[in-house]
Amino acid sequence: MPRGVILLVDDEKNILSTLSRALRVEDFEVDVAGSAQIALEKAKGRGYDAYLLDVNMPGMSGLDLIDALRAAKVDAPILVMSGQGSIDVAIEATRRGAHDFLEKPIGTDRLLVSLEKALEFQKVTDENKVLKEKSGLASGLLGDSAPMRKLKQQIELAASANATVLIMGERGTGKELIAAAIHEGSKRKKGPFEKLNCAAVPADLIESELFGHEQGAFTGATQKRRGKFERAHRGTLFLDEVGDMPLPMQAKLLRVLQEGELERVGGSELMNIDVRVVAATNKAMEKAIQEGQFRADLFDRLNVVPLKVPSLRERTEDIPALCKHFLHVACVANDRRDKELTPGAVALLSKYDFPGNVRELKNLIERLVILGPEEELGERDVRAHLPISGGGSGGYYRPSTALSAMMDEVERDLVVRALEHHRGHVTKTAEDLGLERSHLYKKMKSLGIRRGTEAAEPEEN
Repeated sequence: MPRGVILLVDDEKNILSTLSRALRVEDFEVDVAGSAQIALEKAKGRGYDAYLLDVNMPGMSGLDLIDALRAAKVDAPILVMSGQGSIDVAIEATRRGAHDFLEKPIGTDRLLVSLEKALEFQKVTDENKVLKEKSGLASGLLGDSAPMRKLKQQIELAASANATVLIMGERGTGKELIAAAIHEGSKRKKGPFEKLNCAAVPADLIESELFGHEQGAFTGATQKRRGKFERAHRGTLFLDEVGDMPLPMQAKLLRVLQEGELERVGGSELMNIDVRVVAATNKAMEKAIQEGQFRADLFDRLNVVPLKVPSLRERTEDIPALCKHFLHVACVANDRRDKELTPGAVALLSKYDFPGNVRELKNLIERLVILGPEEELGERDVRAHLPISGGGSGGYYRPSTALSAMMDEVERDLVVRALEHHRGHVTKTAEDLGLERSHLYKKMKSLGIRRGTEAAEPEEN
């Protein structure tokens, strides 16, 4: 059984011969193509586990081949190699979807490490896809709380239409997943789904990213390039962090949305486009409009179908299901045995306000999986990584919660921390807290702290 089936693409026969021989020695099955066009035809007829392709080839370049493979719905990892390695080429290859960039001449060890990492990454990705298909939703949309049921219903209704959608919510709430769900549930699902983070692109490059440019349009524009709108034709374009788009660009975006046509930077030809725009922001848009940071007319154009994403603290009943899902994903991704959270650990997580929302919970669970030595993760493990009493995280305050309940939470946390400090020795803990031993026992009972657990180990004699 081969370790994987690789398509090797290069116009130099000696490279094809050398690398294919090295890979076959390592139990890989190798197919070769002498040009990007041949590779594209082979990819349409057979599924490969990974692609290794050269950048500089006559006709279609390796970078353009990446675009063509992704347009053909090839999701296998792509490794790019070049004898003229440069940071710019590596960045461009990665931006287009390459998994890694290798500089020629390529050592066998370096190639094998890169291939193994790519194949392992794809394995985890495929397993995650299965999990998502079983759940029917992307991981960030798991949950059966009332706010999530309402949101899912709104997503379904929005997907069936063709209007622009504006997704509003705090950071880490899963806005990109919602945009993808809208695309997958729409009549455009067979078309492309393009994404652009408006906050991550320099102001002087965002127009080129969106509309493309002609060769020679500006310094560094050595060849014609299609923009996100053109690539998303008959599909969906997701504009993340649209509230951070520069004002001059907002006027140009508005015109394209109104007219349904654009021209590349440096060009004069008007092109008709058929693109559905889904935008997202974590900004307070009304305030941004009042302060002159965002155009009111563009907001009106984007806000045809508004979706408000609930924060995680507004749906804490979903936290146990999210924890279970993220635990499994993190164990698979980090090659760990399946782990479990104790009920106490889940309860502790449910009390935290998660300013980073689902993303913060996912990262925290992965951190617990990596750093937790035991298969069972308890309150002590969670508390070691959760800033439950930090003022910056929101502290113990929870909206719509009685003061007495929050005071009990504070008291319980302090008693548990003191018990852990004294390794469960009740007498020493009572002395440290200035309490009678009997009073501490009563306090522990009223707060639900049991001896013989990780919170309070049996006292040493």
